[in-house]
Amino acid sequence: MKAYFLDYTGTMVQEDEPYTRELLAYMLSHSDISGPQEALGVVWGMIKKLEAASYGDSFIKNDEKARRILRYLADNYGLHGDFEHMLEVWRNVWAYAPLYDDVKPFFERAKVPIYVISNDDMIYLERSFESKDLHPAGIISAETARACKPHRAIFEKALEIAGLDPEDVVHIGDSLVSDVEPARAIGITPIYLSRKEDDLVPGVRVIRSLDELE
Repeated sequence: MKAYFLDYTGTMVQEDEPYTRELLAYMLSHSDISGPQEALGVVWGMIKKLEAASYGDSFIKNDEKARRILRYLADNYGLHGDFEHMLEVWRNVWAYAPLYDDVKPFFERAKVPIYVISNDDMIYLERSFESKDLHPAGIISAETARACKPHRAIFEKALEIAGLDPEDVVHIGDSLVSDVEPARAIGITPIYLSRKEDDLVPGVRVIRSLDELE
């Protein structure tokens, strides 16, 4: 193995964090959405739908995805209020979500380069790593490849940037659909990070923490 590929959201940075909670609270107080679970379900479903369609000439960046989701919530759930405020809080989620405790120690002890792969935009990823004093060997954002995970193009772009072949790399991520399946499809060995559940995935190594990796 010559490098790690590492997912960002849910693997490196926390999803249940202050900015996300602030955004959800504002949405709930300014809409007909029944509660946080419904809000998360609708928003996350829209994110995955937009990411799946975001490729090549149809690629869109985070701000446009967020604006489309806010418009959808306005049309279907009566969302109202300060849309620019909601967008700014969302940008803080992308840029300043806190790391999990096991991330920096993993970077410090890794004996091979770590490349971060994310559907977020480069500007927010660079801002995040600067604020966290974290220095990956490379950052492969969706806009770099003009493709979002789970599209294979983003993994192929990561291999190109790293100058490596699929068999040289292990990819670590917290999503079966966006990390494990597309990595395995192009010959990259996946490791599934399941922080909350003791899952079993046939043929795939499952870990509960990055501390389990040498």
